[in-house]
Amino acid sequence: MSEFPGSAADLLPLLTRAERLLSRRVGALLTDEGLTIEAWRVLGLLADGLGHPMSEVAAEASLPPGTLTKLVDQLVDRNLVFRRVDPIDRRRIRAYLTARGRREHERLSMLIQADLAALSTVDDPTLATHLSALITRLTPHPTPTPA
Repeated sequence: MSEFPGSAADLLPLLTRAERLLSRRVGALLTDEGLTIEAWRVLGLLADGLGHPMSEVAAEASLPPGTLTKLVDQLVDRNLVFRRVDPIDRRRIRAYLTARGRREHERLSMLIQADLAALSTVDDPTLATHLSALITRLTPHPTPTPA
């Protein structure tokens, strides 16, 4: 992949447009399956099997806490997600995929991958590498507090 000919600021509208078009395409597939793109983001985050605090899920899925709670309630009702009290910090609630949720995530991942296979750049490891590196550089890191 060659260097981007514009400035870094020029990336914002391009990435925004690409995200919207990709979300619309994936969203159409998910709608046929009775899910939203937001639900897909939550399932994707929980697919690592570690369980995540609801506050972290809200931040990663870019959803306000109240909206996330309603969404997770719907996923719980569909037996895709369950909640448990955090064993270390009992004030926190962690969300996990159920066995059905894991199977559904795997099935939908394959469906989405098959649909997107026609887009040559999606499978371009260079593009994914560059985007991952950009995300890493843009992600705020906590600064250590002086002792």
